[in-house]
Amino acid sequence: MSSRYRLDAKLGSGGMSTVYLARDETLERWVAVKVLHREISEEPDQLERFSREARAVAQLSHPNVVAVIDAGQDSGRPYIVFEYVEGETLKDRIERLGKLPLDEAAAYAIEVGRGLAVAHARRLVHRDVKPQNVLIDPEGRAKVTDFGIARSLESDGLTRTGRVLGTTDYVSPEQAMGHEVDARSDIYSLGIVIYEMVSGELPFQADTIVGVAMKHVNEGMPDIQRRRPETSAALAAVLERSTEKEPKKRYPDMAAMLADLEEALEVEIARAGGAHGEATTVIDSVPDRKRRLPGRRRSLAGIALVVAAAAAALAIVLLTGGEEEPPRPAPATEGSTTFEITGASDFDPFGDDQEEHSEEVPQAIDGDPETAWTTEQYEAADVTALKDGVGIYFETSEPVAPGAIVVQTQEGGWSAEVYAAADGPPDDLDGWEGPIGEVTDAGDEETIELADVGEQSYFLVWFTLLHESTETPGRFQAEVTEVELVE
Repeated sequence: MSSRYRLDAKLGSGGMSTVYLARDETLERWVAVKVLHREISEEPDQLERFSREARAVAQLSHPNVVAVIDAGQDSGRPYIVFEYVEGETLKDRIERLGKLPLDEAAAYAIEVGRGLAVAHARRLVHRDVKPQNVLIDPEGRAKVTDFGIARSLESDGLTRTGRVLGTTDYVSPEQAMGHEVDARSDIYSLGIVIYEMVSGELPFQADTIVGVAMKHVNEGMPDIQRRRPETSAALAAVLERSTEKEPKKRYPDMAAMLADLEEALEVEIARAGGAHGEATTVIDSVPDRKRRLPGRRRSLAGIALVVAAAAAALAIVLLTGGEEEPPRPAPATEGSTTFEITGASDFDPFGDDQEEHSEEVPQAIDGDPETAWTTEQYEAADVTALKDGVGIYFETSEPVAPGAIVVQTQEGGWSAEVYAAADGPPDDLDGWEGPIGEVTDAGDEETIELADVGEQSYFLVWFTLLHESTETPGRFQAEVTEVELVE
């Protein structure tokens, strides 16, 4: 081991690595060092892949992610250095308490989901979401660790060269079958974790890990409300949708799942008459604009809520003479071709941390105008007074040549430029082509005409002027609720 880290005690060991408590002699602090087993560190291409993923994970910075501090090799054996989180794992907590309070289970799911959302925004898929990889710090906060670094040394699926790849208790059907995985695989695994937190047990059991994996592929999920009848329909619906066998039937991204989890948390707290443990902290972090009763469930419970909401809306119309302002619609593109947007990312090359609420980015393309990606709040409306700007970019499934981009925001009064790139995406603004469109003093739904620059794959909305926050007067930000590229 590098002379910088002095191994002190063994914390645990698995099929691919051993974790030690170690002393960082340079910064005089305790860290956790994961040392990969020698037999899996003999292929140069695998070691390069490992190093590349370690560097990528080291870029993640979020309160719900265990930070990667360092990575290297010692006598040919790769190691990773993490921040040391003193406390217990979520698995320990479940085994110690059994069924968790329902609001606490929802709160932990939200914190895990927020950590995963940051990784997904950077195109990192965890691939091994389980309560053993969730640490509970002394303040009660959940922090996700083990972002697939070790597993990047193995091909997807259950085995390689006859060796078993860990537990299959939380594996998604597509991963169990050895197919390609994306963020929806993590969504499935988080759904299984929720089931275990709520019921105190795993949904599938068998004599072998392969038997368990095949149940994930072939058997329906047990009804959580039969296992724990007091579970709200809201939380049960999240569990139902997140664990659909077919990825396309699950939540499209973690942001959509988080929106429903936040609503379910509110329901569970109301039913319990107050918050327990970490739920108290998490509910305070849910913006008021997101707090509403569940109304987007693909279940009988969801349909009932929609019917109730419609009845309430009709009553308002009858009592007020129809003066109640209707909800704002999504961007209207009737008669125009809409190009598919397959991904989005925040873009803050001039910021200190080069990150701008990355966990919220999927909310700008989730089809729900009530959710939003927001910039950080600034002290000046003219963001160029502080730095050159801040933005969000969008990726299409194939190169396209749109005639306009439709940007919907929660408030008007902002200004922005639009840039494009065929490859990349570029790391700095100079690498983008443009501006190919611009708008000043925009409304809350703005169609920005784009110059004809041929087919492009990435489109950047670059904000230069922000509007004043309605929640924090004197602070300025942009809030993008939906974006579309149209012909």
